Amino acid sequence: MMPAQETAGPSSDPDGPEDRLGRLATIWSRAIFPASATTLTRTEFTALLLPLARELSGALHARHFDPAPAGGVGASLVAAHCTDPEALGRTLGVVDSYLVLYCGTDALAADEARARCARLQHALAAGFAQALRERTLAEQEAIARSALTARSHAEQALHATEVRFRAVFDGAAVGIGIADLDGNVLEVNDTLTQMFGGLEYHVRSRNVSEWVHPEDVPQVWRMYGELVRGEREHFRVEKPFYRNDGTVLWTNLTVSLLRDAEGAPQYQLALMEDTTERRLLNLRLRYEATHDALTGLPNRTLFFERLEKTLAAPGGSRFGLCYLDLDGFKAINDSLGHSAGDRLLVEVADRLQSCATAPGEMVARIGGDEFVALTTGHTSCGEVADLASRILGVLATPIRLDGREFTVRGSIGIVEGPVAGRAPAEVLRSADITMYRAKAAGGNRFELADAEADARAITRHGLTTALPAALERGEFFIEYQPLVHLDDGTVHGAEALVRWLHPQHGILGPDRFIPLAEHTGLIVPLGRWVLEQSVRQAKAWQDQLPGSAAGRPLRINVNLSPTQLHHPGLVAETVEVLDRIGLAPGALCLEVTESALIGADEDLLKPLRQLAEMGVDIALDDFGTGYSNLANLRRLPVSVLKLDRSFTQGMQQHPADPVDLKIVEGIVSLAHSLDLAVTVEGVETGAQADHLRRLGCDTAQGWFYARPGPPEHLHRLSLLDAV
Repeated sequence: MMPAQETAGPSSDPDGPEDRLGRLATIWSRAIFPASATTLTRTEFTALLLPLARELSGALHARHFDPAPAGGVGASLVAAHCTDPEALGRTLGVVDSYLVLYCGTDALAADEARARCARLQHALAAGFAQALRERTLAEQEAIARSALTARSHAEQALHATEVRFRAVFDGAAVGIGIADLDGNVLEVNDTLTQMFGGLEYHVRSRNVSEWVHPEDVPQVWRMYGELVRGEREHFRVEKPFYRNDGTVLWTNLTVSLLRDAEGAPQYQLALMEDTTERRLLNLRLRYEATHDALTGLPNRTLFFERLEKTLAAPGGSRFGLCYLDLDGFKAINDSLGHSAGDRLLVEVADRLQSCATAPGEMVARIGGDEFVALTTGHTSCGEVADLASRILGVLATPIRLDGREFTVRGSIGIVEGPVAGRAPAEVLRSADITMYRAKAAGGNRFELADAEADARAITRHGLTTALPAALERGEFFIEYQPLVHLDDGTVHGAEALVRWLHPQHGILGPDRFIPLAEHTGLIVPLGRWVLEQSVRQAKAWQDQLPGSAAGRPLRINVNLSPTQLHHPGLVAETVEVLDRIGLAPGALCLEVTESALIGADEDLLKPLRQLAEMGVDIALDDFGTGYSNLANLRRLPVSVLKLDRSFTQGMQQHPADPVDLKIVEGIVSLAHSLDLAVTVEGVETGAQADHLRRLGCDTAQGWFYARPGPPEHLHRLSLLDAV
């Protein structure tokens, strides 16, 4: 009978950990003291259990979980004379009901705490049984051996010896059997008879050789042969037997050789401990540890075991892996709740299982809404793709939840090929990357793994994680590309272009890392750094060379990303940098891409209007790559249009494409009518420059004038203009 469970757990207990351990030890003592054979008082017995409770608590919270200490606790109970099976049962009940209650913490998730508690119970039971078996075997085997040896003694001592032997033999807690060297069973005790179904003649009338079981390990009968030939003294194995009713009895079997006075083999003594229930418990715990509690599918642990075994197969074998992630599952959880989401996952799991029924196929849930399907023994990529198609097909049928129908979509990444040279972590990473490629392509589809795409994704991930430290270590630098007046060829200013000097990949352009910085939010501090460095450089140019040949001060163009546009501190930080460094607002031009302002509302345009009112120029960059809504220009606070390089491509040929010329001429005419200056990017030839000048463009930049370079390069160009 278990003691009544406490009404409040540790979360409402004001006592400290030691007090809770004391309460656990007290409850434990109340449970098993009546079933113990100890001479201690109850108080002394409680004090004996306190360090054992502390060991269980320590094992429960260990960073690297190891249930082995619980085995020591079970052995300690046997050492304290708590050998009654009822004491073990009550102990397991106390651990199951109270260990997590009194020793659990918020740092350990409830599911993980219960899983660990279950494994600690198993280890404790195993340690208890092991200690009890060793104690019993040591005592019983010694007594049984003495009793059998005594048979050859004098007749007057035979009766006393037989009485002692029978007392031990019949009362032993383990099964004992004696057979001759031919394997004929001579004697069995009641415990062994009960193990085999309670009919003694069914045991005594048999030969040991009849007890073969298909699950016998190969060396069992080899060791048995060595024992009856006198080549070994004993052996110990885990062996199954068939009972009379056909059920299986699992035992820990120890067989010892008994010799006569001259040392010749005479009998064999078998000691059997019934481990059937323990084995069933092991199987149940193993199942719980390797299967998902919600869906019943194999979990990540079992999947990795199977994958490792698959990849360790001979080199000619092939495998296929489908990594599935449900599209939009979070929306279902958020709208209907996690209970409905769980029911949906169960339905999805059932459908996935119906797709993987062939030999060598398995489906597992590895977390959240992520599933994997593993197939082995196939011959082509097409078979794996067919499995992925079947999965998408069964998901297409709507699922009904709470009176509503939901169509589940999924994205699948496929890894397929020979097993040679593949590691489980590498395979799963490739499948994960490929799955996200399928999701990025719109979802509800599958993609095949591609080594080059994997490498790019891994590189992107490496760059993303290295970005914060790169800014702190000063790995970024700025190059400047001159902006040139088309009417006289003088330097108007420069566009600041940030570069990353990566320790492994060398110099990286903004197209390699700016999107990553946008995604991670690092674009805000990086953009602030670029603005400050560029403004500082513009101020240095003005101090060294107050103006160009035409008397116009050098200006600096700095790009703003969409994320920076939404940053609430954009105006304040820009004003602070200009004031601190001492650069006039009119010497700064902020470039914003056309796509970033498509459909922009007044809240987004407000900071740009404030900067424009201060005198900062706003340039609409890459004009012509978006919707090119010319009418929308009237409401945007821009003063410069930067035409995309695509408009100049047709001007490289001779004669120039008349359509391109007409388009640019129209844009320039409209821009000038709105008092907007026009800058053209990507000018690479003199012919392009001549066409653009005749069309009325104001400034240009491109390799025809100069490639991006260090600030000294622009300074030299400005000095040449001044000569």
